[in-house]
Amino acid sequence: MRTDSSPGTLPAREHLPAAAAGTPVLDVVIPVYNEERDLQPCVRRLHEHLTRTFPYAFRITIADNASTDTTPLVAARLEAEIPEVAHFRLEQKGRGRALRTVWSASEAPVLAYMDVDLSTDLNALLPLVAPLISGHSDLAIGSRLARASRVVRGPKREFISRAYNLILRGSLQARFSDAQCGFKAIRRDVAQVLLPLVEDTGWFFDTEMLVLAERAGLRIHEVPVDWVDDPDSTVHIVRTATDDLRGVWRVGRALATGSLPLDRLARPFGDDPRDRDLTNVPKGLARQLVGFCVVGVLSTLFYLLLYSAFRQFAGSQLANALALLVSAIANTAANRRLTFGVRGRGGAVRHQAQGLVVFGIGLALTSGSLAALDAAGGSPAHSTELAVLIAANLAATVLRFLLFRAWVFPDRGETEPSPGAAAHTPSAPAHRTPAPSAPLPHRPVPYQRQTSARPYEQPYPTTRFRAGEAADGNWRDTTDATMRLQPVHPHDTDPKDAR
Repeated sequence: MRTDSSPGTLPAREHLPAAAAGTPVLDVVIPVYNEERDLQPCVRRLHEHLTRTFPYAFRITIADNASTDTTPLVAARLEAEIPEVAHFRLEQKGRGRALRTVWSASEAPVLAYMDVDLSTDLNALLPLVAPLISGHSDLAIGSRLARASRVVRGPKREFISRAYNLILRGSLQARFSDAQCGFKAIRRDVAQVLLPLVEDTGWFFDTEMLVLAERAGLRIHEVPVDWVDDPDSTVHIVRTATDDLRGVWRVGRALATGSLPLDRLARPFGDDPRDRDLTNVPKGLARQLVGFCVVGVLSTLFYLLLYSAFRQFAGSQLANALALLVSAIANTAANRRLTFGVRGRGGAVRHQAQGLVVFGIGLALTSGSLAALDAAGGSPAHSTELAVLIAANLAATVLRFLLFRAWVFPDRGETEPSPGAAAHTPSAPAHRTPAPSAPLPHRPVPYQRQTSARPYEQPYPTTRFRAGEAADGNWRDTTDATMRLQPVHPHDTDPKDAR
C-alpha cells in the first residue's frame, strides 16, 4: 500500500459559501476508453442537465484512457464547442489512474465521476453532491442496492454485484451498500489526503477508496439511484472480478497489519461528535463490558484452581477465603490494565484496596442472600439455594462493575485536552497548505458560457500531460478547498429549459 506523505489531519468540514470565485464548484469526470460512439451524446446530455438544474458553476472533464479509436478527436471537438468541457489525454489505461490524475489536478472543491453510458439517472446528481457542498459528508456514492433504488439489469450482473458486496461485508467489514456503481463524488480536501493511499489503478479503485475512507471514520453519504444496465458494456466481468478479489486480499492484509496511516484522515475536534471531548459522559462502555466479562470468566477459572489447591491442606472455609482473596487481587489488577486501560504503578495500591472493598461488598451480598434464605425457609432445597446464589452473583457482578467504573477506575479524561481540540479552534480552522507543485503547461480556455450575465474573470486552464507524469504524484496547489463561490442560475429565456 502507498505511504506517501500527505498534508496531514483534515480540517473541519465547512459549507462551501456561494460568492464570487474563478473556479467551478463541481468537476464531473467521465473516464473513457474507445467510446467514440457514446461520448458525444453523453457529454451533451450531461451538460444540458447541469445547465438546467445545477445552481453553481461546473466543469465536465473527459479523461481519455489511451483510446485507440477516434475518441480523442470527439473529445477535442466537444472541448472546442462547449466552454464547460475539458479534455485530458492519458497514455496508460486504467479507470482508477484516470480518476486519480484528474482529481489530483482539479481545482474544483467537489469532484465527481460517472460512467459514459449514463446508466444512472441524472436526477440523482444534485442529491449526490449536495451533502459535500454543505459540509455534511466527505464522500457520496450512488447505490443500486438501496431499498429506494430502481434497477433494471439481468440476473447475471445482479448476482455478481450482490455477491461482491457480500464479500466486502464479510472480509473487510464494509458498511456501504454498493461499491462499484459508477456514480461517486468526493470533496477535494479529502481527495488530496486519501488518494495517495489508494494503490489500485483499475476497477478496484472505487472499493479501495471507500474502504479506507470508512475505516478512517470519514462520512459516506449514499443516494438511491434509478439505474438501467447497458447491454453493450465492454467491461470484462471475469477479469475484473479476479482483480477485485486480489484487491480485497491486499487491502485486508494491509488493514490487518496496520500498515496504512489512516490517522492522516482524522477529522479534528468539533467536526464529528465522536471526536468531541464532552464532560460527564462515560466513554468506551461496550469495550469495558466485554473486557470485564472476559476477566470475570478467567478469574472464576483461576479461583476454582486455587480452591482445589488450597483444599489439599485446609478446610473448605479457609480454602474458599484464601482463593477468593488471591483471585480478587488478580481480578482487580487485570481489570485495571485490560478493562479500564490504567497503566503504570501510580495508584496501584489504592486501587487494590478499593478493589478489596468492592469484593467485600459483593461477598456480603451473596452471603447475606444465603443467610436470609436459611432464616426464611429453615432447610431450603438445593435447587433453591442455587437459584438464589445465581441471582445474588449476577447482582454482585453488576454492582462490582459499576463500582469499578465509577469509584475505583473513574474516567478522568475530560480534564485533559484532546489532541483534536489542540489542533483546531472554531475561530481558526487548522488548514494546512501543502507546498505547490511545479506549474503545468497550459492554454487558457474560457469555460463559462458567453451568454452568461456574470462571466468569470479567470479562465480555466486545460492541461495535457501523460499519466506517467501525474498519476502517481501528489498534485497540490495553494488554493483552499473551501473557497468563495458564485452560483450560476439558468436563464429564464433558455429554450431548452423544461421548467
